[in-house]
Amino acid sequence: MSTLEISETASGREASFVRREMRAAEPAPSSEVGAVAWMRQNLFTGPVNTLLTIALVLLAAWVLPPLFRFLVTDAVWTGANREACIYTAERTAVGACWAFVRDRVAFFTYGFYPLAERWRVDVFFVLLIIGVAWLLNLRAPRRDLGAIYGFVILPIVSFILLSGSKTLGLPVVPTNLWGGMMVSIVVASVGIVVSLPLGIVLALGRRSSMPAAKLFSVIFIEFVRGVPLITVLFMASVMLPLFVPDYMQPDKLLRALVGIALFASAYMAEVVRAGLQALPKGQYEGAMSLGLGWFQMMRLIILPQALKITIPNIVNTYIGLFKDTTLVVIVGIFDFLKAIEAARIDPTWAAPTVSTTGYIYAAVFYFICCYAMSAYARAVEARLAVADKR
Repeated sequence: MSTLEISETASGREASFVRREMRAAEPAPSSEVGAVAWMRQNLFTGPVNTLLTIALVLLAAWVLPPLFRFLVTDAVWTGANREACIYTAERTAVGACWAFVRDRVAFFTYGFYPLAERWRVDVFFVLLIIGVAWLLNLRAPRRDLGAIYGFVILPIVSFILLSGSKTLGLPVVPTNLWGGMMVSIVVASVGIVVSLPLGIVLALGRRSSMPAAKLFSVIFIEFVRGVPLITVLFMASVMLPLFVPDYMQPDKLLRALVGIALFASAYMAEVVRAGLQALPKGQYEGAMSLGLGWFQMMRLIILPQALKITIPNIVNTYIGLFKDTTLVVIVGIFDFLKAIEAARIDPTWAAPTVSTTGYIYAAVFYFICCYAMSAYARAVEARLAVADKR
């Protein structure tokens, strides 16, 4: 609302309009907010993006309907054997055989682990979830104790729980009966837990001024990174027994765990070294000017910043490691993928779509796990980016 005010000046009277109340805010144009604005900014910003958007829409229209029919509409959800998932005169289209997955989901999870002892695997899963939640939740209390639990207590308890102990009354279960999803998670967990601290040690050793430590770190990192993972696994599983007596030969699963952990540590060392080199020299000089020792400087100043910089690369290494656990099947370890391979050739479920359904189930499992790691990394990056802006 505006009012007219008249004021006396040396040159005479002057009239002016004075606003007494603010006008109500008007809504933004529909083209600047909401879904329309988002599409204009992200999908139709130019001729190239517009063509790509149209091409992707056409591709989705071509791929998604038959995929949906295969996975949902024409899928078989119940059944006791192959008869439910084969073509008949009444059924001209058969989609995914989810009845096969439902029937073998326990085998996919535990492998040949004894039925009466599978509760131990379930306890292991629960303990692992607690450790992951305790470590990754930035608001969790006493995360220092969570680190001790995750890196010390959990591995020891899990080993005793899964392997067994006559002293504690737990029947011994040899690792050749382990299998399925349990083995994949165990292998990935060991690789993830071991690779980061060992990678940090190797990265610091490579940048060390001590010739022996630097030479050892360089040789180890370059040798391991110079060969494929399958070579490391074959060396650990096939070649190693040729060089040691029979009574000293480690378990086959233990050999694979050591090989994967060392392989991942070499790659993690280069990731951490990149973060250390990205820090300006002034960070080191500032820490030394405060009178901090080398260990204090690394623990309080240098490593936190280096690891923060390399969060995307660390998570990328973890995701690659998690997917590479499927390679243990080549050296005879009964992992998740091997369990699906063994189940799909069972004559009881010899149907046309059984193999495809099993591999889709495996793909969904790996996608969920890898996407969860990626989403958590993005959330941590966003949180740290807000702190940098303050």
